[in-house]
Amino acid sequence: MKNKDKYEIIIYGRGGQGAKTTAEIIAQASLAEGRNIQSFPEFGPERKGAPVKTFVRISDNQIKTREPIVDPDCVLVLDETLLDSINVTKNLDNKEPLIINSKKSKQQLIQKIGFKGNIIPIDATGISRDIIGENRPNTVILGKFAFVSEKIKIETIAEFFKDKYLEKIGSEKTKKNIKAIEKAYDYHY
Repeated sequence: MKNKDKYEIIIYGRGGQGAKTTAEIIAQASLAEGRNIQSFPEFGPERKGAPVKTFVRISDNQIKTREPIVDPDCVLVLDETLLDSINVTKNLDNKEPLIINSKKSKQQLIQKIGFKGNIIPIDATGISRDIIGENRPNTVILGKFAFVSEKIKIETIAEFFKDKYLEKIGSEKTKKNIKAIEKAYDYHY
């Protein structure tokens, strides 16, 4: 963690994929575990499919800055096609996790983007379709983030998800989403 008192995350996605929701769940689960948090999006054109970037800060201390994150400790990529147009590895060192929703192997992703660091591919779309029956890679990415970062307990994420979505999406879909989160936590590439 670069000798900082904050753990900073950048989430890249496309409008409609849940990047903002992913950031909110990470932030609120961290808050539930007693940490200070900050979460905010950075939008370009607000339309479905447009690139979206969201930021999350987690700290045991008060967070005073309001600046966008420029030196992340972890990067999450919900849509692998963004690798063609956005440098998602900017200021990410080789030990910091880059979690990418992709069917490609780590070696294939290294060749594609030229980053030889801690790339963690996960077929979040495939897991989501298999378990939830919908394309919800953001839910799956939450589980892999919890495992890789060790910043939030998987149980806290599942509990927050349940509290937030049970009434909105119903019991069956909530259970399926939590199952997808748990599967991603245990997923090995």
